[in-house]
Amino acid sequence: MGVDKKILVIPGDGIGQEVTAWGQKVLMTIAENYKHNFSFDEGIMGHVAIEATGNPLPDETLEKARKSDAILFGAIGHAKYDNDPTLKVRPEQGLLKIRKELGLYANLRPIKLFDELLEASSIKPEILSGADILFFRELTGDVYFGEKKRTEDRNTASDLMIYHRYEVERIARKAYEAARSRRKKLCSVDKANVLEASRLWREVVQEVAKEYPDVETEHMFIDNAAMQLIKDPKRFDVVLTGNLFGDILTDEASQIAGSMGMLASASVGDSTGFYEPIHGSAHDIAGKGIANPLASILSAALMLDISFGLKTESLRVIKAVETTLKQGYRTMDIANKHTENHLVMGTEAMGAKVLENLS
Repeated sequence: MGVDKKILVIPGDGIGQEVTAWGQKVLMTIAENYKHNFSFDEGIMGHVAIEATGNPLPDETLEKARKSDAILFGAIGHAKYDNDPTLKVRPEQGLLKIRKELGLYANLRPIKLFDELLEASSIKPEILSGADILFFRELTGDVYFGEKKRTEDRNTASDLMIYHRYEVERIARKAYEAARSRRKKLCSVDKANVLEASRLWREVVQEVAKEYPDVETEHMFIDNAAMQLIKDPKRFDVVLTGNLFGDILTDEASQIAGSMGMLASASVGDSTGFYEPIHGSAHDIAGKGIANPLASILSAALMLDISFGLKTESLRVIKAVETTLKQGYRTMDIANKHTENHLVMGTEAMGAKVLENLS
């Protein structure tokens, strides 16, 4: 029996517009193959939205998001804002607002290395082989949302790192539930030796841990975790951390998978799910047709699994990506000296190969 789902596609900025098209095509192919009814709508957010409306998250897009079962997002950002930090209206504000408005408090980032990409990482294959980590990054608290100040003379600035007990409790429970279905190991990352917000974080995680005696809990400072992630990634199973530390660690962990172009993510709460590759808008390569569409395609696989409960269909997409890599096809970011030149291809060709293997 097929399912009926409403999906909002927000391509966003830069290469987001190029790769999201392939995530959507994969969803359309799955719907056709498995007799599901996926209806699609489109919205704007980020730099393109500022240019069109003056607002990084127009009300129309937010309203469409609220009515959707899931959102497939591309990327956000533009060099214009990187080069001028004084600009008040910025693309990232749209992303932060939609997370807040939809109650998307947990960001899930699976870091799983396809064996075919062992040589694509800058880390030794023997260290990487077998790494399989699921990150839970809290999304609605921390310095991203705390009060921001600048003195009148513009010479002193501050950002408030703030967490509430309930924010830590709800994401901790999600992370522990996930750990139960994996290797039953959870590492909570903080900076409790220095930061009061981290001390609250650790206290709450220790309390929630009592509800999950079957899961082994480890607490680690962020600086040590950053080092251990590269030294011995196989030691981690589920990693639970705050907004700022999670942002940094998951980008670092992209090197385990070979490239940011391979990493999908899900932002979830209690209703609509938000799915996106972790890479940015990459304006330096936008329009050149060389961006890697696999992270967007794997984000679509996450959507099928987490928001729609279609595990079989999700695994089918992952298998299609794996088959494409086994056949030797690569985009530039995951090509290496062991890859024959004639197998290196652009966005369109790579997306088409996955669709071919999916069908």
